[in-house]
Amino acid sequence: MSGQVHYTIENGVGAVVFDRPEARNAMTWAMYDALGQICERIVREGNARVVTFRGAGGEAFVAGTDIEQFRGFETGQDGLDYEAVIDQRIGQIERLPVPTVAIVDGWAIGGGLAITAACDFRVATPSAKFGIPIARTLGNCLSIANVARVVAAVGVARAKRMLMLAEVLSAEEAKAAGFVAEIAEPDVLDERVGAMVSKLLANAPVTMRVVKEGIRRVVGEGLPDGDDLVAECYGSRDFRIGVEAFLAKQKPAWTGT
Repeated sequence: MSGQVHYTIENGVGAVVFDRPEARNAMTWAMYDALGQICERIVREGNARVVTFRGAGGEAFVAGTDIEQFRGFETGQDGLDYEAVIDQRIGQIERLPVPTVAIVDGWAIGGGLAITAACDFRVATPSAKFGIPIARTLGNCLSIANVARVVAAVGVARAKRMLMLAEVLSAEEAKAAGFVAEIAEPDVLDERVGAMVSKLLANAPVTMRVVKEGIRRVVGEGLPDGDDLVAECYGSRDFRIGVEAFLAKQKPAWTGT
């Protein structure tokens, strides 16, 4: 099975591309491993301010996991091991310390939907489709962690429609649910994504980082202690810069520290 996951960075903006268009970018084990390594690299290098995720080819973002790989499953433990890997990879995206934007043109199905849900924002074309039709296709299930992510993304009622009725959400319905931030025609998609990225680049990195992590903890872990996040933000250099700039009626020059 061919297929790769690429990562490039330019002017503080990282770009992750799922590149297996001949299979609607369906993920192989090697591609999941590459995704994990890319997330580790983003954290290790620390030079990305925003990261985008998209699929190659214009037909799909990611059409789930390559089903061929499930043929080797023999026991329930195989499923447990698989879901553990998926949880780990999706968790790595969620924990990236910078804003993430999923650019969805076409199908975002199964694992592809989970990847988009792990991103902070989604910009989609009118042809985008979001679903986890496992009740109609494989007869498998999601881990509790991924069920929680779907419910957080689209709400209980829509989650049941997606997981039990195997319905696929259109871009319009996903936007109505608040899951998709903006719908853009293909010819202006990059322009609209660029506008969102520019807004994120102009905002305070520490504030966005602690807000993002705080929301992740609330959604995924209940109501944990967040004193460390408050202390990090109020103790940052950027907080002091922001205060001084506000009082001087100037635009702050954020440092990310």
